Amino acid sequence: QVQLVESGGGLVQAGGSLRLSCEGSGFTFGAYTMGWFRQAPGKEREFVAAIRYAGNFTSYADSVKGRFTISRDNAKNTVYLQMNSLNPEDTAVYYCAARAFGALGEKPYDYSLWGQGTQVTVSS
Repeated sequence: QVQLVESGGGLVQAGGSLRLSCEGSGFTFGAYTMGWFRQAPGKEREFVAAIRYAGNFTSYADSVKGRFTISRDNAKNTVYLQMNSLNPEDTAVYYCAARAFGALGEKPYDYSLWGQGTQVTVSS
């Protein structure tokens, strides 16, 4: 069964940190470019970060650059999102996504596989 399972979300105070994880199964994880997106209530899903299948290239949304870091461990079929200096505007459901042998896509339609999401809430 092909799936992506996110974990690590929760409630944190402004200025705090969280690390999200996303484990893939049922497909060749190391052949997929991975992305993180987020969606706040009433807003469209937006790009956060992406990492190429080999882990050698990354991209970030301007709003998280310098605060968030995406990484991956292909031996563990897992991609991570380290989030530092969180602020209330980062509150959203965070989703991981995968695309086969893809470039660093920044649009939801660039990705074919999606997780169920994990809630991140940042209190002021």
